[in-house]
Parts: sequence; C-alpha cells; structure tokens
Amino acid sequence: MKKTDKANKSKKGQTGEPAPLKKSAQIAVAVCCFAVLAAFALILIIPASREVFKQLSSDHPYIMGFVKFALLATVGEILALRIRKKEWMLPVYVVWRLIIWGLIGIAITFMMNFYTNGVESMMKGKLLPGPEEGFWNDFLRALYTAALMNMTFGPVFMAFHKCTDKYLELRHGGAKKPGLKGIVNGIDWHGFISFTVLKTIPFFWIPAHTATFLLPPEYRVIAAAALSIALGIILSLKK
Repeated sequence: MKKTDKANKSKKGQTGEPAPLKKSAQIAVAVCCFAVLAAFALILIIPASREVFKQLSSDHPYIMGFVKFALLATVGEILALRIRKKEWMLPVYVVWRLIIWGLIGIAITFMMNFYTNGVESMMKGKLLPGPEEGFWNDFLRALYTAALMNMTFGPVFMAFHKCTDKYLELRHGGAKKPGLKGIVNGIDWHGFISFTVLKTIPFFWIPAHTATFLLPPEYRVIAAAALSIALGIILSLKK
C-alpha cells in the first residue's frame, strides 16, 4: 500500500501537476485570492485611493505594471486551477510564476504605450483611415491598437509564456535542466495556433483590448491584467 502511494506521488510529480493542499492551506489560498481582488476593487472604488493609484500609475508605470500583473494574473491562474481541479491549489513554482507575470506586466506596459502612440501618429499622418476627432476617432484608434498589438506582439508574448510554463512544469516533474528542445517539444503547438492564436485573439483579445484602449491610460494595464483572469477562467472551462 505504501509503495503504491509512493508510486502515485512520483507519477503525479512527473506530470508537473501541483500537489493537493491541506484544508487549512486551501482556505488560506482562497482568502488571499479574494483579498487581492477586493483590495484592487476598493482602491478603484474609493475616490482618494483611486487618485493615489492614478498618480502612481502615471509616475511609476513599470513598477505598477509589475505589481498589477504579478498579483492579478497569478490570482487568475489560481482561480483557473480551482475551476479545473475542483479544489484550491497553488500552481507549481508559484513565486517564479508571480515574477514572470510581473515581468510580462512591464513588457505589456511598454507595448501598450508603444502601439498607442504609433497608431495615433499613423492616423494623424493619414496612414490609417479615420476621422480626426470624435467617438469614431477614439473607437478606431482603440481598434487599430488592439488589432496590431494582438496580431504582432500577442502571439510572441503567449508563446513566451507557454515556454516558461513548460519549463516550470518540467522542473517540477524532475528535470534538473530542461533544454530548449525539451521545452519546445513538450508544447502542443497545434493547439496553441488553432485555439489560442486563431480563436482567442480575434474573438476575445481584440474586442476586449479595444474596450481597454477606450479607457484612460492609467487604467489600461490593470484592465489588461484583469482580462487575464477572465481568459484563465475561459480556458479552464474549455479544459
């Protein structure tokens, strides 16, 4: 019986799946997740804290981008696991995932401003069609920005995140130094292209980011981070 249990644990470790948590630990994880979501909600609801948030986002965009994505996207992964596994669990190497999401948040903060300014410049130079002012100018600017960003930067960012996920899973499964070949071969690239790129980008990310780019600049990164929670839930339901 003990040998069977050990074999099962070993087999589970090789898959890169997270280990089950004790009931008290599951409660702690749930409380932390909802505390993070509640904290961001309260910051945005309360006028005084909202102004501080806006000022910090303006003065320290990269630091705030790191914090927003590190916390919200990691919570999104945990919620996705909760839906898929029917119990509260932590992703393997959760601290490293938090750091990776934070670095992705810095990149997205940069890219959002890069594409926004680029599209505005191209519209002013008549290189992209659209009225010079009014709602349709704002809407087309947001649509162009969302489409260009998701059709160029989007697949690269998603592929990078797939690779980091696979690396951490292989490490958790017992591989001491997973090589690039092992990481690349371990990813379902057909599923990545056919679903993530060809379905989530046109039907989820471009419409969602169009709405995001209609928001004031200081709210765009947190909206993008919040969208990662929604996508995580969608992908979990698909699985």
